[in-house]
Amino acid sequence: MDYLKWALVALAGYTFVAPLMKIATGPGGIPSTVAALVANAILVLGTIGVVLYTGLPVVDYLTHPRIPYVAAAGVCLTVGILAYYKALSTGPVSIVVPVFGMFLVTSSLAGILFLGDDLTLRKSAGVLFAIAAVYLTAGPRA
Repeated sequence: MDYLKWALVALAGYTFVAPLMKIATGPGGIPSTVAALVANAILVLGTIGVVLYTGLPVVDYLTHPRIPYVAAAGVCLTVGILAYYKALSTGPVSIVVPVFGMFLVTSSLAGILFLGDDLTLRKSAGVLFAIAAVYLTAGPRA
């Protein structure tokens, strides 16, 4: 269950990304692409520090048979983050974040459809509740 600890750390860190990006990129602020460049440069520098600290042989992995998946994930991450930051720069956090957060549902479905993750009644209910939550928070105003 070590992964839950890391997931909670990720949640704690990622909680403040949207509000901080909204402040930085809102009207009269920094262009979203510049904000993405700076934020992700910090990510790269932090990751380099961790890799150096742990002594992982990065070059050895560049020829690993699964590196194309890493590259494809990098392309998807680039598209997703650039679009997310642009959406934050022009729209309300209370709508952009729930819509963006639907990746939790779509990623779960991809895991079920393509990776053999179990589809349980509980997971199905969770997906339906997530969709309902996004609709209630970001859907048309009544």
